[in-house]
Amino acid sequence: MPLDALCLSGLVRELDGTVTGGKLDKIYQPGRDEVLFAVRTPGHGNVRLLLSANPNHPRPQLTRLSRENPDKPPMFCMLLRKHLSGARLLSVEQPGLERVVIFTLESLNELGDRVERKLVLEAIGRRSNLILLDESGRILDCMRRVESTLGSSGPQQRTLLPGMFYQLPPAQAKLDPMTQSREDLERLLSAAPEEAQGDKWLLDTFNGLSPLVCRELNFQAGGATDARLNILGPEGRARLLDGLEALLDRARRHDFAPTLLSRDGAPWDFTFFPVGQYGPLVETAPFPTFSELLDLFYEQREHLERVKQRGQDLIRSVTTARDRTARKIAHQEQELEATRDRERLRELGDILTSNFYQMERGMARLRTVDFYDPDGKEVDIKLDPLLTPQQNAAKYYKEYNKAKTAETVLTQQLEKNRRELDYLNSVLDTIPLAEGERDLQEIRQELTDTGYLRRPSKARSREKRVSSKPMEFRSSSGLRISVGKNNTQNDLLTYKQAFKSDIWFHTQKIHGSHVILWTEGREPDLQSVHEAACLAAWFSQARESSKVPVDYTPVKYVKKPNGARPGMVIYTTYETAWVTPDGELAKKLRVR
Repeated sequence: MPLDALCLSGLVRELDGTVTGGKLDKIYQPGRDEVLFAVRTPGHGNVRLLLSANPNHPRPQLTRLSRENPDKPPMFCMLLRKHLSGARLLSVEQPGLERVVIFTLESLNELGDRVERKLVLEAIGRRSNLILLDESGRILDCMRRVESTLGSSGPQQRTLLPGMFYQLPPAQAKLDPMTQSREDLERLLSAAPEEAQGDKWLLDTFNGLSPLVCRELNFQAGGATDARLNILGPEGRARLLDGLEALLDRARRHDFAPTLLSRDGAPWDFTFFPVGQYGPLVETAPFPTFSELLDLFYEQREHLERVKQRGQDLIRSVTTARDRTARKIAHQEQELEATRDRERLRELGDILTSNFYQMERGMARLRTVDFYDPDGKEVDIKLDPLLTPQQNAAKYYKEYNKAKTAETVLTQQLEKNRRELDYLNSVLDTIPLAEGERDLQEIRQELTDTGYLRRPSKARSREKRVSSKPMEFRSSSGLRISVGKNNTQNDLLTYKQAFKSDIWFHTQKIHGSHVILWTEGREPDLQSVHEAACLAAWFSQARESSKVPVDYTPVKYVKKPNGARPGMVIYTTYETAWVTPDGELAKKLRVR
């Protein structure tokens, strides 16, 4: 569910009890819309505070996950370092039931005087923002600057620019449920339309409630998430208000129970109290803190999003080159198909040569017997009136030889372009495997070396070439398994690091990573072989398939053809295992 105001209040209390009184040691901006603070707290040691203004999942939280930082910090990060380095956190607050969190800090200005700064996180969907304020409430800068537009309404009316006084987002035209008495709730419910759904009425009337919470209250009141008020009846309506009051009472007492909802073994949703509306279709798991829950819930999706953001230029360049190569292949295939009928050109030349006596200069066509036809039918042969009979016959022979040569050249070009297409598709498949900027930089270097990206300027060309490490796993029996994240790593693993007796795995005729099972000089057990094959299937283009063929062979049988692109190999004397891609196995065996 989105981080609604009630759930956010539990998260704010959790943060206030941990980071208040702490000192900001370091400030990073690992992503375009997220800031990470290293905080030294008096009672909880060193913690990392993440403030995310991502439009899809904005939130504040403590995190234990490592995030790779860019080589050069963004301008907003430099501004935060200027004003907040060494600052002490005074409080973490949430104004009412708004999806806004205000961090109040005390820092030193340029003159060494103590001044107050506020850092405001607005977790309001696609308009999420992170705003730094001075002691008078003026905006020093924002993660996303906003200029008001004529005729706009809602939060867009606010101007969020440096130098402007900050204002909270305009309140929604809804009631604060925390301030309503039982009589007020009953009066509001009695005025509701009889045909209205209970969850829709809650959502449209009160601020701070998410659709999931409203559906759960309606489910507890009438046994269905979409039950209408006239179906609930007086008893059901009373239960609806009882459930709402009980929920609000839990919020006032800060009695939160962070709960993860999983479907088919994968994180699907989360809430702050146990829910029963999904029955056995959804598994629920309690967590000790919201921060631990959010780390698990957002780890995979945020990783993919960060890679997509950082690697967008790579994806665009490789996709353009791939589409251009695909169009070239289609055009060459059409040209090759046109050469298939070249023998007819030679036959027409032979027919003209044997009929010179019937031809005269200026003729546009010749009708004569086709001695190549089994039935001896006549054929009309088109002629060039400006050419002599001999020249017309030579023209057909020339077109025949041209088509014969074209077949040879086009066949070679098609083979080369198909290899190029395979290579570009393999690069596209490796970009999502990148775990940070270092992996993406290694792919950039590979594309530069192969001519698909321009070489950097002389100043940048002197920068040291980066190299990242493959993914590491341990089989159930303890054998090491390495998985390449890009073509450069694939070559390094297979030809530089692996011994000839180690086992090499790759999906059969499907783009994927090179996987090495390190045998340590002994015969590997079948379970380790199976697990390595499952990893090869998971880190391939066939991840979503139910059964995937994976070839495996000792490294000594894997060869690289001369002039082949990175990651391209040939191999012999192999066996094939049909396995199911297993992401849970990959998580279990992964060595961090």
